[in-house]
Amino acid sequence: MILALGQVVVWAGLFYVFPAMLLRWEQSFGWSKASLTAAITIALLLSAITSPLVGRLIDRGLGPHVMTASAVIGGLALMCLGFVSSPWQFYVVWSIIGICLAGCLYEPCFALITRAYGEQAKRGIITVTLIAGFASTVSFSSAHLLSEMYDWRRALFIFGMGVICLGAPLLWVGASRVEAQGRAQTTSIESTPVSTRSLLTPVFYCLALGFALVGLVHGMTIHHLLSILVDRGLGESKAVLVASFIGPMQVAGRVVVSGVARRVSNFAVANCSFLSVALSIFALMQSSSLPMLVVVFVVLFGGGYGVVSIIRPVIARDVLGGDNFGAKSGLLASVYLLGAATAPHIGSIIWTVGGYDVVLMVSLVLILSGYLLFRLSHCVARPTAP
Repeated sequence: MILALGQVVVWAGLFYVFPAMLLRWEQSFGWSKASLTAAITIALLLSAITSPLVGRLIDRGLGPHVMTASAVIGGLALMCLGFVSSPWQFYVVWSIIGICLAGCLYEPCFALITRAYGEQAKRGIITVTLIAGFASTVSFSSAHLLSEMYDWRRALFIFGMGVICLGAPLLWVGASRVEAQGRAQTTSIESTPVSTRSLLTPVFYCLALGFALVGLVHGMTIHHLLSILVDRGLGESKAVLVASFIGPMQVAGRVVVSGVARRVSNFAVANCSFLSVALSIFALMQSSSLPMLVVVFVVLFGGGYGVVSIIRPVIARDVLGGDNFGAKSGLLASVYLLGAATAPHIGSIIWTVGGYDVVLMVSLVLILSGYLLFRLSHCVARPTAP
């Protein structure tokens, strides 16, 4: 519960704050959409590069230290955003935040829980994501409200203070408890360190690329969501309202999964998640002519991706095994974050070429490709399963 509350704060303050503020930065700085989204691309690329190191630190029992330090440094960097005046300063600050993302978001959190609880990790992951799923709602609504009350610079200062004063202590207490409980259960079990090369199997590549394409589609959609919705004909206030419901729908999807977890396989849940995201993108494509389809998009996109967040580490353990899971999780996170990292900038480039209609068409092709790769990983792994 405590770890979950910490995740709400850091996700809201360090990740969702970018799409929540993107329109205001366009208006304030006058920079192009591609220039702005290059910052989050750099941030997530650095997060991807740093993730394997974080995974190995978690394997050594340093998860609480890494998560807390990342939140504190990330919060300080966020406070500095209000003082930037040129693109290079904007990129430097987001580079620092990007490194911090590798140490305090879902990837290290789930690796810590999975390492501690093994096959029982799914319950803990669901608990965290049920609560943390409201982070996007907190971020979009708070960013809009605080920016209207003051301005976006003061709003970011308040966000940064929240990450430091609330997020960091919550992560320290929550992660320390998980680490302590995990040690109590696994004191007699030690993983033998392995080389990175030995982990790179065909199954790993298929699984990693499949989920990376989910990250790519999610990133392209969520970072451009307000602009996409305005392009579909919604006003800015209505677009913020719609975006704010993504979080509750993520929670709803996770509640459904928790209710059927004992009766439905992880593989079946993952199948439904991929297809839900694909159908949501199709609904958003058609929403310009039938606005009510925005509701369908919110339900399927929020619910589908919300379940992906739960099932990804569980599927990874099922397919790749539990030994050295921190290292495996770090590598998977790197590939996933490479997809997520390139997403905002790729979305901007595609938008420049053909507008958001083309962005959505490309997203649909990518999510279906990711689904096929995921299915392939299951087929390749099945012959070696016990």
